[in-house]
Amino acid sequence: MAKPTVFVVEHDELIASALRALLEDEFEVCLSGWNAQTIRHIHERAPMVILLDLDTSSTSPSEDGVVMLQQLRQAGHTGKIIVYTATTERSLAVQAIQHGACEILTKPLDLTVLKPLVCRVARIADLEQDARGAITGTGHEEFSGMLGTSPSIHRIYEAIRKVSTNDAPILITGESGTGKELTARAIHERGLRRQGPFVSINCGAIPESLLESELFGYERGALTGAVGQKKGKVEFAQGGTLFLDEVGELPNTLQVKLLRFLQDHTFERVGGHQPIEMNVRIIAATNVNLKEAIEKGTFREDLYYRLGVVHINLPPLRERGEDVSLIAMSFLRQAAARYNKRIYGFTREALDTLQAYSWPGNVRELSNRVGRAVVMAEGTHVAPADLDLPRQAPRQDDGSISLKVNQQRIETDLILKAFTLSQGNLSRAAQELGISRSTLYRRLRQYGMERSLEARRFPSLSTRASMTEH
Repeated sequence: MAKPTVFVVEHDELIASALRALLEDEFEVCLSGWNAQTIRHIHERAPMVILLDLDTSSTSPSEDGVVMLQQLRQAGHTGKIIVYTATTERSLAVQAIQHGACEILTKPLDLTVLKPLVCRVARIADLEQDARGAITGTGHEEFSGMLGTSPSIHRIYEAIRKVSTNDAPILITGESGTGKELTARAIHERGLRRQGPFVSINCGAIPESLLESELFGYERGALTGAVGQKKGKVEFAQGGTLFLDEVGELPNTLQVKLLRFLQDHTFERVGGHQPIEMNVRIIAATNVNLKEAIEKGTFREDLYYRLGVVHINLPPLRERGEDVSLIAMSFLRQAAARYNKRIYGFTREALDTLQAYSWPGNVRELSNRVGRAVVMAEGTHVAPADLDLPRQAPRQDDGSISLKVNQQRIETDLILKAFTLSQGNLSRAAQELGISRSTLYRRLRQYGMERSLEARRFPSLSTRASMTEH
């Protein structure tokens, strides 16, 4: 695998050589002074990170440095820019941030903290690159806008691939806001019926008195004001997919009619007596625990098994690790374009805040918060205050006694404590836990914790001008 590229813009050859020696074991390092060809060379190399010395002029470093940042952004460079300068003027830091710098360091550079910083910034740039690829349909296989690289979401991708090759009814479950309709659309668009319509109906949003006619249609005179025949959602879905959102809210009478339709693929309009045969795939979704509903007598057991020939359970956002940052970057870019704002990403502190929050509203809540943050942000990067999130939120208690779920939560907490005690040292953390280093690494990959814990290894840099201060 090719190394990511770091481009160093430095006029002092001794400093440039020291930076190359520091970084070349993990990065492909390109060196250049600032000249007429620098922008072209940066464009050709497409580095993830640029290290930029602002002190290009002994007479006016502030002016020249800002001009360089302006030119980089005007040229469309999307990588992260770390700048450093001997100048301590607050105004220069403010201007640098306004023109796209993500980190500001003061000279003399502390090389012991510079490398961890570059590694961290490169990882953030990689996340943003993944997000851009997902939005444009490049970089990885498309799942109708679904984003994520965690093990839990990869299992969903694999399930989508498998069910797309057949017409079996599917039941999608998960907390509110986890993307049930998005998953249903992904199945439809990859499936055998992708040329047909995708028709959605929210069973919980329509009054019970109107739901049957919305679903199955009605004949002339069947209802007050029914002056003509009306087709329902089932007929409009002919040859395609019918998505029944919040199917757990269906009244019992409609559960019976839906069961019949699933059994023999026929139905009758309200007020009609002629069976109508349809060729439709059914995908249902709910955030209701249907097994509990069966026990309470509010949902038919036979319908449950008919709907759930294949069952896909979506993980909550809090269990998806670094997917939070990836999805947030996608929402940020969409919101920045929508509101015409020059927002390029999140500060390091904002990313930590996103990862620490439990997201009880899942992806829907994340979208709302990021949109708000883009509107409220005054600089080029979203800060924690823009998100308006508590530093730490309690995990949502769904009353689950699942051994698998609770084991993961316990192990995650223990791993976090071990990393804190070992100050981020992987070997010592494994010793604290009484397991091998390889076993610990497998757990990190399993729970999608690699990147978030890697970030914890690097303390805040005292020499960095905090972007949240400006």
